[in-house]
Amino acid sequence: EVLLLADRVDEWMISSLTEFDDKPVKSVAQGELDLGELEDEKEKAEKEETSKAFTEIVERIKTALGDDVSEVRVTHRLTSSPACLVTGENDMSANLERILKSAGQNMPGSKPIFEINPGHPLVLKLKDEAEESRFTELTKVLFDQAVLAEGGQLDDPATFVRRMNELLLTMAK
Repeated sequence: EVLLLADRVDEWMISSLTEFDDKPVKSVAQGELDLGELEDEKEKAEKEETSKAFTEIVERIKTALGDDVSEVRVTHRLTSSPACLVTGENDMSANLERILKSAGQNMPGSKPIFEINPGHPLVLKLKDEAEESRFTELTKVLFDQAVLAEGGQLDDPATFVRRMNELLLTMAK
C-alpha cells in the first residue's frame, strides 16, 4: 500500500509515525528501495548485474562530486529521470532540514546519496564519456538538476548557468 503525502508539513507530522495499521511507514526517498515480494529472483539478479556493469561510472561520479555526496549508487526507482538525491536510512530528509532551518533551528548538514538511472540515455552517454573534464562537468550538471528536482537550492547558480550555456552551445554547433 502507498500513502501519498504532498504537503510540505506532512513530512514533519509523519516523522514520528513509524507504523500505521501494523504496517511500517517508509519514505521512498530515504535509504535503499526494497520492493520485497514485488520483485522476483530474475529481476533481482538483473538489477545486481546492472549494478556491477556500472561500478566504474559510479566510482568516476563519486570522484567528480567529491564531498558533495555521501555515496553514489545505481537505482531502479527512476523511470524518466537520469538521477535523484535520496537521504540515508537514518538521515533527516532535505525538505525537513529546510523546514527546520527556516524555523531557526541549527541543523547539521547531511550529505545526500546520488542515485543514477542506468537505463536513462544521459547516464548511458555519460558512461561512454572518455574526456575526464567533460565527464566532470556533465556529472555536476546532473547533480545540480537532481538538487533542483528535489526542491533544493544550488550553492552556485551562476556556475550551473555557465555549464548549461556551454552544453547548449555544444548542441547548437
